[in-house]
Amino acid sequence: MAKYTVNQLPVSTLLSQVQSEQIAIPELQRPFVWDSIKVRDLMDSLYRGYPVGYLITWQSVGAHLKGGHTAAHQQILIDGQQRVTAIQAAIAGMSVMNKKYSRKRITIAFNPMTEEFATLTPVIRRDPQWISDISEIFKSAAAFKFVGSYLQQNPEVDQDAAAENIAHLAEIKNAQIGVIALSDDLDVETVSEIFIRINSKGVPLSSADFAMSKIATYGDRGRNLRKLIDYFCHLSVAPHAYEDIAENDNEFAQSGFLSRISWLKDDAEDLYDPSYNDIVRVAGLVGFNRGKASSIVSELSGRDPETRKVDESRIPKAYDRLEASLIEITSKYQFENFVMLIKSAGFISSKLINSKNALNFAYGLYLKLRQDKTMTEGERKRITRRWFVMSALTGRHSGSFESTWEQDMRRITQHGAAEYLEQIEKSELSEGFWAVNLPQNLETTSTNSPYFQTFIASQVAGGARGFLSKHITVTTMQEHSGDIHHIVPKNYLINSGLKDRSDYNQVANYALTETSVNISINDAAPDRYMGRVQQQIESKVLDLGEITDQSDLEQNLKENAVPLHLGEADATTYFDFLRERRALMASAIKRYYELL
Repeated sequence: MAKYTVNQLPVSTLLSQVQSEQIAIPELQRPFVWDSIKVRDLMDSLYRGYPVGYLITWQSVGAHLKGGHTAAHQQILIDGQQRVTAIQAAIAGMSVMNKKYSRKRITIAFNPMTEEFATLTPVIRRDPQWISDISEIFKSAAAFKFVGSYLQQNPEVDQDAAAENIAHLAEIKNAQIGVIALSDDLDVETVSEIFIRINSKGVPLSSADFAMSKIATYGDRGRNLRKLIDYFCHLSVAPHAYEDIAENDNEFAQSGFLSRISWLKDDAEDLYDPSYNDIVRVAGLVGFNRGKASSIVSELSGRDPETRKVDESRIPKAYDRLEASLIEITSKYQFENFVMLIKSAGFISSKLINSKNALNFAYGLYLKLRQDKTMTEGERKRITRRWFVMSALTGRHSGSFESTWEQDMRRITQHGAAEYLEQIEKSELSEGFWAVNLPQNLETTSTNSPYFQTFIASQVAGGARGFLSKHITVTTMQEHSGDIHHIVPKNYLINSGLKDRSDYNQVANYALTETSVNISINDAAPDRYMGRVQQQIESKVLDLGEITDQSDLEQNLKENAVPLHLGEADATTYFDFLRERRALMASAIKRYYELL
């Protein structure tokens, strides 16, 4: 069975089909990302007959078009929006949405004598040798009249060359653009796979892009739901854009969704700044118990997951569920509660979060648990907190995570979250994990390792102080400044013959330390700098840090999972020190996890 057909359409036919919605464009809600130079280059390529890539369309069941009717035989443009929008801007004279969410023209000029294209500038506008706006020639009823007017203004130019090049410019309307029409009876998963594999201008497409295109096809409602996702993600990182959106997007403002996310204009939190990829996936979990973005497209296309047949009566209900889940996800109360929950587990900085997918699933889980009115808020938070840390330690949501997400949601629904989590803990967080696997996983040089990050989070949650600090906590150093210190100093090890960075940069040789303590230790061996600390305890005269009590020193070493006999460590016993410290770090993480 052929999965697609390939047609060559003249630019004029393409624009006509877009105008009549034979090819339906899900309205581009994110700002037009091409700059005027790319638009200029596209026009130049069309003028010179260069290939400009294929557009891809797919007949999407239940797509609502701008006129308010449903797409029956129309093809939905799923790849090529930027190119079609650029052609509409330059040739049809349409405005595009800029980064401030206002409409503006991208005007392309052409010099018939040099055959150059350029973005219109005041200088070019004053130069009669330039055609200031190429869209004018395509609006002209007769090209020869346009040529006559140009020659009248430029009597000194080579008239034959000018006429020929203007005629060549007008022929852009007949330039061929390839359109790949995906077969109407392809299933959603196949269409999604095709979509993902295509590259447009070197930018990989994702299943979430596919879902965003599908969401936007459902009339005004679909466009505004897509905007809700886009604007929420944009405002999470750029709160100042709120005024631009409010001022320039009346449709969205009047939909009621803008007021729901207005709280982001005052938001300064950056622990969890989700992308539209993240929001689409969380919405799939919350609204449909689905982990694959293509599964969301199936739901929005009316496909029954049991019979695998399309039932168009399911479509409005699917959009109801999508909207309800997005309202939950973007709620100030829910979002801020979730962020506080993650921080309460010690993950107070985005630097400590290695897996965005683990964060996404945890948020989806938290919102799903909120649907269970018999569960207390404390129990919801306990389960979500433990699940997040469990997934970080086991890498549960890395790799091919989509199938795992769906399996987890299915089993949570069947068995209950608490019981299912307990099953996972028994199988994956056994005594063997804590005693063998975790210490082995801590044998790494990466400070971005989820195991080292979880150790730091455990210190934050337990109120641990920095290494050899009397008052300054790990929390303070995470929020402000602190050094990652080599407990057995790097230069000391190098000078002792351990020159391999994979040896001296082991995370088991790292501790968070005040900068002043780090500088004071410098390259001294542990026996030397710990000797200074012991002298400080005896004399009560501050020399290295501020600890002046033996029991306080021992407590500080325990808080940092450092062997109490650190002063005996040297280059000859360094690897024994690492093994012992990894075991202590693993034990600290275990205690922390059990208290979550």
